[in-house]
Parts: sequence; C-alpha cells; structure tokens
Amino acid sequence: MSTEFIHDTEAHRYVMKVGGKLVSAADYTVNGDRLSITHTFTDPMQRGHGYAGQVVSFAVDDIEQNSPELKIVPMCWYAAKWFDEHPEKAGLLAG
Repeated sequence: MSTEFIHDTEAHRYVMKVGGKLVSAADYTVNGDRLSITHTFTDPMQRGHGYAGQVVSFAVDDIEQNSPELKIVPMCWYAAKWFDEHPEKAGLLAG
C-alpha cells in the first residue's frame, strides 16, 4: 500500500494517508513566529503502527525545511512526547 504525506495549509493540518485512507493527522495554529501543534489524531483502527510519530516527523521536517522562521510549540501531549524522544530537534522549539 502506498503512503502519502500532505501538508493541507488551508486546514492547518499535516495528514498521512495509507492506501488513500486517512490514518493520522497533526493539527496546528500559527501565531506570529510560533507554530503550535495543537492536536494529533490516529484512526482508532490504525493505532499501534507508529503513524502518529510518522506524521509528526513529517510536520517537523516540513517546518524546518520550508518555514525556518517558525519555532514550534508542542501543545498536545503526543507532540511533546515526540520532542522528548527526539532531542536533536530541540533547536526548533520555542523558548
């Protein structure tokens, strides 16, 4: 099955699809030079496959590459946990 990552700028959402179906997403808001990851979601039937981690990784990489002026605020527990597990990305966090 194919995996697709999408940055839906209009919905302020990063999306992961597998086989054309939404499996995970990370919602965000932007306020000035801060991007807050406010919510992550994985379809309950798809949990346990690491999809949330993959969509957050995609989001963080996209922000780092395409919006380096933004600092990230991990407001949801999962995004905060992801940053705890990836200390190499701590420089992207808001102070």
